[in-house]
Amino acid sequence: MLRQRVSRLDALLITHEHNDHVIGMDDVRPFNFISWQKLPVYATQPVQGELKKRFPYIFEEQHRYPGAPMVELFPIYKDAPFYIKKLKIIPIEVLHGKLPVLGFRFGNFAYITDMSAIQAIEEQKLNGVEIMVVNALHFDPHHSHLNVDGALEFIRRLNPRQAYLTHVSHRMGKHSEVNAGLPPNVALAYDGLEIRL
Repeated sequence: MLRQRVSRLDALLITHEHNDHVIGMDDVRPFNFISWQKLPVYATQPVQGELKKRFPYIFEEQHRYPGAPMVELFPIYKDAPFYIKKLKIIPIEVLHGKLPVLGFRFGNFAYITDMSAIQAIEEQKLNGVEIMVVNALHFDPHHSHLNVDGALEFIRRLNPRQAYLTHVSHRMGKHSEVNAGLPPNVALAYDGLEIRL
């Protein structure tokens, strides 16, 4: 966030409750200091429950810790699109092993991480996507993530103009070598990648 000079957050969208996706909750405080407003945080009801358990000092109503992040929770329902300002967001439910988690579609862009499988009815929500980010942990099969072959098959079905692989393991290999072996419309994501829509 510092390197990319991000100076404003309009909201947080939480895909699921695993620590690598929520443990940065304290890092919203600088944005609170800029706006002096609560930051909207969108998550399913079960994920909201997990956030309250892991970060009780944030959500304590009485005797609230004065340096805690200022956030306001809003529910996400998997079959109900919602708006942040004028941006329509469509939740996409995928499976992360046996755990239902969310990806999101924003117009012709979709972000899906920690997916191992998707039901056909959810995949239909992605028809016509032009730019997509999807997880590909490494080349070997994995019980709760797509590997490269699984991600490439998913991308072939949806046929976006451009796809980026994210949530990659250090076991993937060197960026330039892996990229050279990917289809023309697929590339590894990298820290600092900006996608302009």
